[in-house]
Amino acid sequence: MTLAIAIEDPLSPDGLALIEGSEAALRELYTPEECFTFSPRELTAPGISFFVARRNGRPEGCVALCACGDYAEVKRLFVIPEARGTGTARALMTRLEAAARAAGHKIIRLETGPALTAAVALYHALGYSRRGPFGPYAAHPASLFMEKHL
Repeated sequence: MTLAIAIEDPLSPDGLALIEGSEAALRELYTPEECFTFSPRELTAPGISFFVARRNGRPEGCVALCACGDYAEVKRLFVIPEARGTGTARALMTRLEAAARAAGHKIIRLETGPALTAAVALYHALGYSRRGPFGPYAAHPASLFMEKHL
């Protein structure tokens, strides 16, 4: 089973379905006030690349890379429940990091939630370390901030 990752339109039916799945997964753990996600429309802005992972043509996950001046930010990492544990999230992050390097970014940052234990473990395994709030974010008990130097 081949996994392919490519930039796609977040407003496509598959893009919207993945973002809806991401939103539903977050709402199981956090209130709307505790989520700092981008809407599908916001993911179409200049400087944002929306990656979709497909296994044998079937969408399994997504992630977005947002150019933020002197750093890049990870948004919307999500893998459908039945594909978790297969390496899809790691492959999406590897592709995102390669794109960030190619664009000249030296630092990737992200905001996640401490209740997303699998995501936090993946980020640590990929070399991300905790840091304080950045950009538009303020300290919040439902937020965990991380970064990686490329």
